[in-house]
Amino acid sequence: MGNPRRILSAFAALLGGLLLFSNPAPARVRQTNEEYQARRANLRAQVDGPVVLFGYTGHEDSSALARFFQEENFYYLTGHNEPGAALLLIPNPPSDKTVGGPREILFLPPRNAFQERWGGTKLGPDDADILKETGFAAVEPFANLRGELEKLGKVFPNLYTLLPGSNDEGYPHNRIWSDWLKEAAPQAHFKDAMLELAAMRQVKSPSEIALLQKAVDVSVDAHFDAWKRMRPGLYEYQVAARMEYIHQWGGCDREAYAPIVGAGIHSTMLHYDELSAQIKDGDIVVMDVAGEYGGYAADITRTLPANGKFTPRQREIYEIVLGAQNAALALVKPGVSVARLNQVARDYINTHGKDLHGQPLGPYFFHGLSHNLGLDVHDPGVSGRALEPGMVITIEPGIYIAEEKLGVRIEDDVLVTREGYQLLTGRLPRDIEGIERMIAEGRRNPPTEP
Repeated sequence: MGNPRRILSAFAALLGGLLLFSNPAPARVRQTNEEYQARRANLRAQVDGPVVLFGYTGHEDSSALARFFQEENFYYLTGHNEPGAALLLIPNPPSDKTVGGPREILFLPPRNAFQERWGGTKLGPDDADILKETGFAAVEPFANLRGELEKLGKVFPNLYTLLPGSNDEGYPHNRIWSDWLKEAAPQAHFKDAMLELAAMRQVKSPSEIALLQKAVDVSVDAHFDAWKRMRPGLYEYQVAARMEYIHQWGGCDREAYAPIVGAGIHSTMLHYDELSAQIKDGDIVVMDVAGEYGGYAADITRTLPANGKFTPRQREIYEIVLGAQNAALALVKPGVSVARLNQVARDYINTHGKDLHGQPLGPYFFHGLSHNLGLDVHDPGVSGRALEPGMVITIEPGIYIAEEKLGVRIEDDVLVTREGYQLLTGRLPRDIEGIERMIAEGRRNPPTEP
């Protein structure tokens, strides 16, 4: 399931002084310049005015533990993972107007030798190989952006950017830069570029799918390791810590979301992240933990018996959730709506099993069945859009009965193909026998490292 988009907390200056003790930006697996160029050309072809996007400044989180990660839409179009940059895309002008010069410009802050001694070397607009490095026909100092907007305002009435909206969380990136643009181009009619970007990001390229698969593979390795160590007496945080270690060892940039390891009553809490309880004999344990690799997020949940064996009631509820997931998976193919998958899963749960009062279990499945997966664990997309080849979604039914301290969720990452689907998480067992067998193997051959 994954937590909602990570919250950026501090309200610092837009481009002012760099935190001297901040960690350098982590390496990302950058895709080819040609891929980013194709995305920019695709977006330019869909709009009737310039597009201006801003990367993060590096000050969205001012804590000493902060690491820089680029704004997702900016990264999607540029592959640029350094702070303080902006992007300008210029479409074909109206028939009675002309526009000279390059149609795509990357704006970068100037190099600062003193800051680079602390944070590492950064790209600058005057670097000799900057065009080859970035894949842009033009790279200019950030200070030139305002002048470009003034010239374009005489040609185009509309200006596209990321406007603030109901989905904004944490640091108000879109609002701050929208206000800056309104001051720089007061005559412009502003339009939101998110609709076009969401539609583009919803269908993944082969290189994006490869990065998603890598994130999944490392996350599956972490689940296997945790299964082999699962036993009563461990603390929830110990399970999460070991999985995070496997993610980092496997090359993940960071966690895809705050790890969720909930035992007993905590298994019924969807985004439980306190992780403070000791796992008891007889507990069921929901483990919703995954890493992010090359900027792309996995999202995997499995539910385990702490002592290695499901009780009859735990087994009953687990089999119902698995049946609901299989019913939804059986329908995944191009042209099918996510709403249809959701209804099938809910119908299955509502017609199989009862609670302690003899009532259907439908009310105990109280979250969505699916979401898009990509640069964000809850990746954007067009609401109501039918499935298409290249989309990557989760399928994650669950039943959460607080009265019984019994929560079960099974979540897998699914690539829609021309013929149907591919289970990116298929290496990780979903059946009860496979889960119990893996835990038993860990008991027979316990891992030697901590």
